[in-house]
Amino acid sequence: MSEDPILKFKTWWDEVKNNLNLKHPNAVCVSTLDEKGFPSGRFVDLKAVNNGGFIFCTYLDSKKGQELQRNPKISLTFWWEGVGYQVRVTGLAFEISESDAEKYWYSRTRDAQITTLSCQQSQLLSSEQKLRKQVVQVIGTLSDNPIPKPKNWGGYRVEPNTIEFLTFKEDRLHLRELYLKKNGTWQKYLLQP
Repeated sequence: MSEDPILKFKTWWDEVKNNLNLKHPNAVCVSTLDEKGFPSGRFVDLKAVNNGGFIFCTYLDSKKGQELQRNPKISLTFWWEGVGYQVRVTGLAFEISESDAEKYWYSRTRDAQITTLSCQQSQLLSSEQKLRKQVVQVIGTLSDNPIPKPKNWGGYRVEPNTIEFLTFKEDRLHLRELYLKKNGTWQKYLLQP
């Protein structure tokens, strides 16, 4: 019976989230391919993981959103130095439902919602002062009202086809486990460091 890599990931992630020394346990490097085929990486906040995949949110018309519309191939890299874990995932990205996007939007802090409304992600900015002015304007128009989700804000579910776990060892004899999805089932392989 093969192990379940999603369950293993959840176990590691729970451990990391309970580690008070790690400031950003949800941080994941999302890598897409640009229009010339070059990799493009940036860190985002992992929202959830389940048997359907790994979920993160963003502007759908951001640079990463546009790249995923052109080519849904994606990789995710987690590095939790405090516990010596690395996880690498490859797969395809699919847009989440509007109802799921709403759920994740309203789970965000008010400050995160205000910042999102104040910015046009990936667009040129003339000055930091202009950005701060945009934030003040948004705050002024909202009062204490609930902040609606922007139409162009949503998320992606990454359906994995590979998941690799690396347990860092000081002597560099790292333990690497690779899970490949074949015909709907996971196959486990040990890799040399």
